[in-house]
Amino acid sequence: MTKTLALFAAAFALAAVPAHAQDLPDLGGRTIHAVTENAYYPLNFADPESGEGIGLEYDVIEEVARRLNAEVDWNLTAWDVMIESVRAGQFDIGADGITITAERAGQVDFTEPFITVEQYFLVRADEDRIEGPESFAENTDLLFGAQAGTSSFYTAIYDVLDGDEANPRVRTFDSFGAAVQAVKAGDVDAIIADQAAATGYIGADPGAFKQVGESIKSDPLGFILTPGSDLVEPFNAALDQLREEGWLDERINYWFFDYAAE
Repeated sequence: MTKTLALFAAAFALAAVPAHAQDLPDLGGRTIHAVTENAYYPLNFADPESGEGIGLEYDVIEEVARRLNAEVDWNLTAWDVMIESVRAGQFDIGADGITITAERAGQVDFTEPFITVEQYFLVRADEDRIEGPESFAENTDLLFGAQAGTSSFYTAIYDVLDGDEANPRVRTFDSFGAAVQAVKAGDVDAIIADQAAATGYIGADPGAFKQVGESIKSDPLGFILTPGSDLVEPFNAALDQLREEGWLDERINYWFFDYAAE
C-alpha cells in the first residue's frame, strides 16, 4: 500500500486503533517548531481576552509533545505559505485545520487524522434561496466566499459547482474570517464551514447567520510535517494513545461545544 493510500485508509477507519496504550518514544526534551494561523475557530485562534493562541490543535500538539518529552515553539504564518514552509523545513509541523488530500500528501507528510469534520453551508440568517448544493448550483445569482486554497474552496468548486477553479461564482479572500464577514455584508451569499466553525460564528453574532442543508462532505484533518520527518511515527503513536484514553474526544467536545457555551 502506498503512503497516500495508507493515509486515506487511516482517515476513514479511525475506530480501528490499538486496544492498548503504547509505550511512547522519548524525544529527550527536543524542541518542535510548530506553525499555525490563529484563524480557524475552534482549532486555532486568538483568545479574545489575552490574545494568546488557543484551540483544539494547540491542545493536541502540546499534549503529544508532553507525552513525547518535547517542547513546542509556536509560530504564526499565513495559510497560503504554510504548506511550503513546512515542506522546506522552516517548521517541523503545521496545524491549520488541514484536510488530508492526495495532492498535499505528495508535498508533505501527514499524521493520522485527529478529527473528521462535516462541511455545511453557512448563510445570512434571512437567506431563503439556499437549501443545499443543488439549489445553490442552479441559481446562478448566488455567490460563494472562500479562503483560497482551502478545503472550503475546493468543496465549493468540486462538490457544489462545476469543477472550474476559475468559476466567477466563487470569490476568494485572504482569511476565512474575511469570507464570513463578506456573507454578513451581502457581498457573497454563502460559505462552506465545518459544523464547529458555523456554530461559533452563529453564537458569536446572534441573528446574523444560520446553517442550512445536510452535510456536504466529511474531511479528515491531520497535522503536516516535513517530508521524511522522524516525528511522524511518534506523533501517530501518541495520537493513538490520546484516542484510546478518551482524551481526544474530551478535548473535541470541549472546544466544539463546551467552550462556545462558556
